[in-house]
Amino acid sequence: MLDMNKAILVGVCLRPSEYDKKITSLDELARLADTAGVEVVGKFIQKRQKPDKTYYIGKGFLAEAINETKEENPGLIIFDNELSPSQGRNTEKEFELDAIDRTEVILKIFHDHARTKESKLQVQLAELQYQLPRLKRLWGHLDKEKGQAAGSSGASRGMGEKQIEIDKRLIRREIAKVKAELKKVFLHKEMQNKQRENVKKVCLVGYTNAGKSTLFNRLTDAGVMVEDKLFATLSTTSRKLSLSKGRNMILSDTVGFISDLPHHLVASFRATLKDVVDADLLLHIVDSADELFPSYIDEVQKVLAQIKAENIPQMLILNKLDEADRTKLKFYMKAHDDSISISAKKGENIEELLQKIDAKLHSADKYVLLIPHTEQKAVNLLHKLGQIEETEYLEEGVQITAVINQEDLHEFERFLQK
Repeated sequence: MLDMNKAILVGVCLRPSEYDKKITSLDELARLADTAGVEVVGKFIQKRQKPDKTYYIGKGFLAEAINETKEENPGLIIFDNELSPSQGRNTEKEFELDAIDRTEVILKIFHDHARTKESKLQVQLAELQYQLPRLKRLWGHLDKEKGQAAGSSGASRGMGEKQIEIDKRLIRREIAKVKAELKKVFLHKEMQNKQRENVKKVCLVGYTNAGKSTLFNRLTDAGVMVEDKLFATLSTTSRKLSLSKGRNMILSDTVGFISDLPHHLVASFRATLKDVVDADLLLHIVDSADELFPSYIDEVQKVLAQIKAENIPQMLILNKLDEADRTKLKFYMKAHDDSISISAKKGENIEELLQKIDAKLHSADKYVLLIPHTEQKAVNLLHKLGQIEETEYLEEGVQITAVINQEDLHEFERFLQK
């Protein structure tokens, strides 16, 4: 009896030079399958010049892969690419196994992990948009009844085709309904952001499972759920965090990125990703213990470009310092001045990180001010907002040399000495 909780993974390598990359991609698909509650009983890669139009992968190759794992009775084939509706349908018909692709696995994980109303709506939208072009796969069996009606001279449409049209209408109506709900969420977020306009906004971004939520908890004591699973975080969590001199920032933890993240999935998460787009600074968290972290950095940059957030200032944070190869890490940091290595789990270099964030958010310069004795409130405010370096009491007032942030300078402009 076939076991639907067991799967074989298959992928196609179109260029010999990318075989190692394809192995890595299939390993990642195995982690996705594990997160989705599916046991992987075999991984197979076929080298070919172009995908097969009928099955994406070669029919003979698929038959051999299924035969190799028949003792495990897998009920599922997972393709490491997006299948066309006909390719999925053909595979299922030929091999009598369910065939799904990488996107469907990601959608299942998103569905299982959605906790908030916002994330549930976004997952629902992504699922509906994925289903729409694939309806024929659901109702193709009814087309067997398609044929000429008795005594008629023209062809009549089959039941499957009629059912597809009905379902398409229903799905489009549901998509419109979910989009309207998400628009309300989006507008609510915009109102929240307007209320926080004077507070700097910092957002954690990075490849899934890089340690974003662990760092978020370390910095804010928020108690956000942390799991060694892909996509443990789907909705944004935000907290106020105090920096030096009473300055505050809003820190947000967001959904992780992954290679080949489907475009419609990114589009569905527009409300969550708005926190990224509106940020003053992005903290790009990287799992530096993973040998492939440079390629994951590239994948994150691709998604940031996709949502038009590539020009927002970034700081590269090489996490898991306690597990990483320190020699390689040193070499990488030398080439990237904007980076810092930390261990969110053990709390290493967290104070240095906060200082760097503060410096990035608040550009400051040294100024000399002469504040009249009658303006004691201004002196108190300067002590609160600036870093005092020298104070001299003169007949006409207090002369103070201080480091002041640009956003606070307007409070003291009338006291500046030329």
